[in-house]
Amino acid sequence: MILPQTYFFTLMLLVLSMFCWGSWANTLKMAPKWRFELYYFDFAFGVMLAATVGVFTFGSLGFDGFLFVDDMMQTGKRNIGFAGLSGIVFNLANMLLVSAVSVAGLAVAFPVGLGLALVIGVIWTYALTPAGNPVLLFGGAALVLAAIVFNALAFRIHQRQLLEERAKAGLLKTSAPRVPWKGIVLCLASGVLMGSFYPMFQHARTLGEGIGPYAAGFCFALGIFGSTFVFNLFFMNLPVQGAPVEIRDYFLKGSLKTHALGWLGGIVWLTGSFANFVAAAAEDEARVGPAVSYAFGQGATMIAAFWGLLVWKEFDGANFRVKYALTLMFILFVAGLAAVAVAPLYG
Repeated sequence: MILPQTYFFTLMLLVLSMFCWGSWANTLKMAPKWRFELYYFDFAFGVMLAATVGVFTFGSLGFDGFLFVDDMMQTGKRNIGFAGLSGIVFNLANMLLVSAVSVAGLAVAFPVGLGLALVIGVIWTYALTPAGNPVLLFGGAALVLAAIVFNALAFRIHQRQLLEERAKAGLLKTSAPRVPWKGIVLCLASGVLMGSFYPMFQHARTLGEGIGPYAAGFCFALGIFGSTFVFNLFFMNLPVQGAPVEIRDYFLKGSLKTHALGWLGGIVWLTGSFANFVAAAAEDEARVGPAVSYAFGQGATMIAAFWGLLVWKEFDGANFRVKYALTLMFILFVAGLAAVAVAPLYG
């Protein structure tokens, strides 16, 4: 299998991972009339396609002669099971995240959902293996929580502003509209699950003889692909917005473009995941350390937020209070992420 042999190559993999993880959801935004439930089928197909190609190319090449198939044969069933289970947990979290994107947008779903995942991950990791400076760890987590609050506040103020404008124009039945909590609740539910899958994945990597990054990633992708056809039935029949969706709509209403966008989204996301998994497996002089790896991985949240704000104009026309809250959100999130990232260095 191909693994990074230099520090620079590992760093480039982390940059690729950050960009892919922060950008894949743009493919959903590019098909505004395509329901996210139907989009997600194509996303899962794209994930499985990219995983299969990845393990039989990069996972089966290299000077060491150790192939993906060899790794799958020598690893334990529990390693495979935990890797697949982590993919299932992640998939439900990601489906909730995608539903939140369709309701609240990228600039809200990613900072709130993944921000909460960061906080839960810090608490869970420290509870299992106390390491790092606790002041920096929990201080950084507190800053991220504050960033989440300001992001949610900005979203609700902006939504109230838009609803009041529609009410004044006579487009609503009430003159005092209420802002629904649905988008924020979906983000928080996603964050709770998103913060739970990675320790499970790491357990699969290190349990017993362990499992290589490509094999673990493939099992992870299998968990995503298989569980999509279970979880999505609930989202289709109990939609977060709009009428229930029929499976026939996937075949009758989807164009080649909309299907291709879903495939592309899955391919981009899985590319970022493989890049992160492989970078984390780097050894000796190619190893970048957990602080740098963690910072790059979580940096995807800010990339997604910038896409939402600058490209998709999700807060277009926002007043000063909203812009002030968003600015504070970015400052607090980056400061919190930096504190959490450097905490292992001062433990």
